[in-house]
Amino acid sequence: MTLIENLCVVIPAKNEAQSIAEIITGCRQYTNNIIVSDGNSKDKTREIAEKLNAKVIIDPGKGKGSGIRASIKHITDADIVVFIDADGSHDPNDIPKLIEPIQDGTADHVTGSRLLGGSSELHGGFDEFMRLTGSSFIAFCINHRFKLRLSDSQNGFRAIRGAVLKALDLKENITTIEQEMIIKTLKKNYRMAEVPTHEYKRKYGQSNIQMRKVFFRYVYSLIKYLYF
Repeated sequence: MTLIENLCVVIPAKNEAQSIAEIITGCRQYTNNIIVSDGNSKDKTREIAEKLNAKVIIDPGKGKGSGIRASIKHITDADIVVFIDADGSHDPNDIPKLIEPIQDGTADHVTGSRLLGGSSELHGGFDEFMRLTGSSFIAFCINHRFKLRLSDSQNGFRAIRGAVLKALDLKENITTIEQEMIIKTLKKNYRMAEVPTHEYKRKYGQSNIQMRKVFFRYVYSLIKYLYF
């Protein structure tokens, strides 16, 4: 496999020791520039990542958003940055497809769409129902505001030009950073695109996100960045 020049992969992680090695190894097919942003894991996530020669940074532990923001200052000499989750829900083999619209000059920020590529997680329980319903509503609001047809606003699997990422001045500490990234990209007149990617069930453990506790923050964040 030929490495992709000037590509950086960032993996936000917290207590993902059982899956982090597989994700790092999968991403290593495409780049040696891999950053693991560790949210003060209590397991061996950090040690495993370091043994696999990933650059490990310790983020403030306030959530996925703070992990992503903490990684930005460590991203150097990267034309394209890919964010991928550490729990095995994203397939590193989709990276070439994800970055293609940036490489061919048609987009600055590309999200993987679970609505187009399918999901093994967005069904079955209250949290899953809330995720799907909330994601669809937020995507509708973004589409209405910017006259687009994005299908998925919440997937953490995405690629963005390094210069664009640094220009967004991201503020969110939790997973609301994903919709913040899209809204700010569009407000600054950068180009959005999406490609189909499948979301798999996490292979080990449980998600750190409880939608019942954070749903109101999604609504607040949406209104804040979309209209003000």
